[in-house]
This record gives sequence, C-alpha cells and structure tokens, in this order.
Amino acid sequence: GETIPVDGGVDFTFREPLGVVGLITPWNFPMNIASWKLGPALACGNTVVLKPAEITPLTAMRLAELALEVGIPEGVLNVVVGPGSVVGKALVEHPDVAKIAFTGSTEVGRSIMKGAAGTIKRVTLELGGKSANVIFADADLDKAASSAPIAVFGNAGQDCCARSRILVEASVFDSFVDRLIDATKKITVGDPESDDTDMGPLVSEQQRDTVASYVDGQTAWQGDAPSGRGYWFPPTILAPVSNDDRVAREEVFGPVVAVIPFQDEAEAIRLANDTPYGLSGSVWSKDGAKALRVTRRITSGVISINSNTSVRVSTPFGGFKQSGFGRELGMHALDSYSEIKNVYMSTEA
Repeated sequence: GETIPVDGGVDFTFREPLGVVGLITPWNFPMNIASWKLGPALACGNTVVLKPAEITPLTAMRLAELALEVGIPEGVLNVVVGPGSVVGKALVEHPDVAKIAFTGSTEVGRSIMKGAAGTIKRVTLELGGKSANVIFADADLDKAASSAPIAVFGNAGQDCCARSRILVEASVFDSFVDRLIDATKKITVGDPESDDTDMGPLVSEQQRDTVASYVDGQTAWQGDAPSGRGYWFPPTILAPVSNDDRVAREEVFGPVVAVIPFQDEAEAIRLANDTPYGLSGSVWSKDGAKALRVTRRITSGVISINSNTSVRVSTPFGGFKQSGFGRELGMHALDSYSEIKNVYMSTEA
C-alpha cells in the first residue's frame, strides 16, 4: 500500500484480494500461461478456478497436484476441465467469480466481455496479434535475418506474439529476403521431443487446413516437413506481400510469414499500425534515436529494439487495441488481481 499526505489526518491504502478468480488458459503454452496467471492471483490472496483449454488439460491437472504437495491448502487452487462453451461460460457468468483472466482468440475475448457484463466482473484479456518486425536499411541485416525465423516459426507459429509481418525498407528488401531464406533453411522441422528440433507440428488437422489457406502465389520459399503422423506444415515465406492482403491482416497462427516493403520511416509506422491488433513487435536499426522514436509511435504493448523477445517473468506483458487489456507478468500483474482500499484517519481533536 501507500501512505498519502493529506490535511487533518493520515491517508493510506491497502491492496485486498478480489476473492474467487477464474483463469482461462489456451492450448499453445498451457503450463507457462497457467503459471504466470496463478502466481499473482495466489500472491494477492485469491482463490482460483483454473480452466485449461479442452485439448490440453493434463498440465493444469498436474499443476494442481503439485500445489497440494507443496502445501497450498485444498480448495485454493481448483481445476475444472471441459469445453469453453460450457465450463468457461459458467465461470464467466457465475456471480461469485470476481474476475476472469483469459488468454486466447479475440473472438472469444469479445464473448467473455459480454458475459462478464452481467455481473460487472473484472476482466483481463490477452488476445490475438499480428505483430510487425520492422527492419530498417541501417540495421544489422545479418543479425535481423538470423533472428527472424524463430520469432515467427517458434512453436510452429502458434504464438500470439509471432512476428508474422516483417516490414523491410525497400532499398534492402531483396537482400534481406535472401538472408531470411538462408536463415530459415536452418530451421529443423521434426519430433518436438528431440533436442535437435526447432519446429514441431501444428495442433490439429483443422489448424493445418486453415494455415494452408493463407499460402498462394506469393511464395518466395517453402521448406520441408515430415510426412505421416502429425499435422505438419513447412515454414513458409511469402514475399513481396501487400499489407492489404489477407495473410497480412489476419492472425495465421502457423509457420507463415509475410514480408512487406516500405519506403521510409513514416510508412513503416503506418504499416505497423495498420492492423486491429497491438500486442508485440520489433524495430531493428543502428540509429538508437530513430528506433526509440518509431517504438513510441507503434501502438503495441510490448516492443523490442534489435531483438525479438516479448515475454519475461519480470516485465509487464499485454496488448493494445483488439489484442486485449490489462497486464500480466512483472509487478504490474498484481494490479489485476487485487482491489485498492483507501483509508483516511482524522488526527484532529
């Protein structure tokens, strides 16, 4: 809490728990995201109902078992499994649940906001993204190109922070694309349990079909993927692409990247912001002043300069626009799982 100078007395604040918090987590990083929601929720004194994605419930169930083993009292962390249309809906609409923290698609996020309105429930939403990786001509092109593949093809592109739009200054566009292709050829697609693998399969046949629908005649390069068991899709580079194309407008959630040319700084900013999303992004330039200037003008919640990182446990994470609101991770996460109570005590006789 805080102590605030006031006339005639003393004023101070307390942070108090919300009560019962509902955590709804996705299938793409089931353990990681459940953990970073649970930490601040429990630290603030709340009890938790954790609802994992229907197709990835096992890590959440094991997490609950471990919580009991380390001494968290029974009933503090509860896991319920099942379809979102049933279990998730019940959590969102239940009058005794004080808050919902959701990570998933923007479409489902909208429905959660509507459902939470009935009880004026607090909501934190971490939703979709279409993040831009902005490469200026004065950047270290070798480093930018070698770093770009894992930023979009990691987890087979099933990542809300994936830099699935690469904006490249026109004067170095062809040179960068050549470097990007060379770097992507080093990505090993295979068994995710192997230490030698960089990229595994997609989550489902439906997801593979959706990803395939974004690939058309703009293909500059497409790699290889295993055949047989698994929903495989090869890393794919589309270039040059217009920012008006479907692949540049929608969240693909797969290993497909759109490379888009720009002429100058103003156009780079305009293209980066020409999306309903605003989750993450990167700016590459050796000119620190320009990089900071562009970063301030890009409407995204998490941006890296000369790097493609987004998530650290010690720093706030969350989006602008239709990528959601509220922050997770870092000390800012505590704001989302507690209420502030202000107390004034008169010292006047």
